[in-house]
Amino acid sequence: MPSKPIVRGFFDSATSTVSYVVHDPTTRAAAIIDPVLDFTARNARTSTGSADALLDYIGAGSLDLKWILDTHAHADHLSAAHYLREKTGVPVVIGSDITVIQKAFGALFEADDVTPDGSQFDRLVSEGESLPLGELEIGMMHTPGHTPACVSYIIGDAVFVGDTLFMPDYGTARTDFPGGSATALYRSIRRILALPGETRMFVGHDYLPEGRSDFVWETTVAEQNRANVHIHEGITEDEFVAMRSARDAKLEAPLLILPSLQVNIRAGAMPPASPGGHTFLRLPINAI
Repeated sequence: MPSKPIVRGFFDSATSTVSYVVHDPTTRAAAIIDPVLDFTARNARTSTGSADALLDYIGAGSLDLKWILDTHAHADHLSAAHYLREKTGVPVVIGSDITVIQKAFGALFEADDVTPDGSQFDRLVSEGESLPLGELEIGMMHTPGHTPACVSYIIGDAVFVGDTLFMPDYGTARTDFPGGSATALYRSIRRILALPGETRMFVGHDYLPEGRSDFVWETTVAEQNRANVHIHEGITEDEFVAMRSARDAKLEAPLLILPSLQVNIRAGAMPPASPGGHTFLRLPINAI
């Protein structure tokens, strides 16, 4: 039976994002997954309350932070990875196909400072690689579809799927971003759902569907196979692709997609300051 890490989720109501602190109960070695940098769009102000809450929890529990993990380059929130790296000196990890995203969005934002080689991150990981976490390991599964660069992290009896899957009553991720693919998402999810049924699954967001009033973010592989409204057992690839494509065609762009992606391809760092000392985020008009 796989070891059982201790997992604490932190819900950000502004973006419906869940960040996680996961640790080995024996050595107290810990990792942060998908941290949020708070951003107020109306006045372009950032703050660090969400990220500081993760650090406060780590400090209160005398945890030994080893890694900062992003599941992908998020389009709905700014990553606090760079802020946390500066505060702690801990390396930032992301999937090696982040370079695909950097090429696409670096060009969109004309981000000349972003070399599309992943060098903004400290460690790029690929399918089958692992990182140590005390007596546990952080395993990598490449799970493209939502974006071509998505990875899921497997730690003991837990899997952290980012935006690939949501809670069973909400379904699955959109696939209409550049490089997204409903076919790839279906195949990635089937790989995830081939994990042991008792595997605990932690999702990257929760949006309240009709009939539910409490935010939740933990389920199991068995429950997803049984009850996911988009991709439960028996749903074929063709059925899923048709559903997902029709659904995606009706979706608006995420509110923070433009500020988020130009920061997140830089591992959560802001663009270089102007000669006048100001930092600017670009809004390419009519570009998406």
